[in-house]
Amino acid sequence: MNDPRIIVALDFPDSRSALNLVARLDPSLCRLKVGKELFTAAGPQLVEKMMDKGFEIFLDLKFHDIPTTVANACRTAAALGVWMMNVHALGGRRMLAAAREAVPPGSVRLIAVTLLTSMDQSDLDEVGLKGDPQDVVQRLASLTRDCGLDGVVCSALEASRLKKAMGADFCLVTPGIRPADSSPDEQRRISTPRQAIENGASYLVIGRPVTQATEPVSMLRQLNRDIEDVKAISHFDNF
Repeated sequence: MNDPRIIVALDFPDSRSALNLVARLDPSLCRLKVGKELFTAAGPQLVEKMMDKGFEIFLDLKFHDIPTTVANACRTAAALGVWMMNVHALGGRRMLAAAREAVPPGSVRLIAVTLLTSMDQSDLDEVGLKGDPQDVVQRLASLTRDCGLDGVVCSALEASRLKKAMGADFCLVTPGIRPADSSPDEQRRISTPRQAIENGASYLVIGRPVTQATEPVSMLRQLNRDIEDVKAISHFDNF
């Protein structure tokens, strides 16, 4: 079964821009991530159009509200037929449990955001979260696992520690992925694709290096070759 490890972040302001890129991509090489900006502009209809083209969708809306509201939002999102969706772990145990109850295991993959990859120690200190980023991420990942969710969004810098603590079946989705020669943009806790896979990441969320590439399919093929090279060297097939 084809299981692309790359999720292309469609960080576009409108459906036309997104669909122009999607027309140049191959669903055997990647999945697609639809976030708040694009979903707000284009809505569920865009998600359906992309699924009709054979792509699996990660709906990245980071639901974070009272438990009932999040449960209803998750139930509605699951009805779209998306492959994966997320909530925010900082919503707490009752919210996470309500989301899991609304989306039974084995249907849509349900994961939780731990800390945004734009946040560093100074941000944690300012909002009053105790510990360094890795400690906070591990606490939130443990809570997420305890509530029965399928995995977390985390920095690739935290993936190795989480893989050991959470087990091989716990899904780790890593944004902030940049090839070694590219700009970090607003991300702070970033990693190269090779480092992310070596650290145990399950899926890599990659935006600008693909969406702004002159030949996005060529870029995807190269990134997928890098992933396969790491797997061949490490013999780590359950990442």
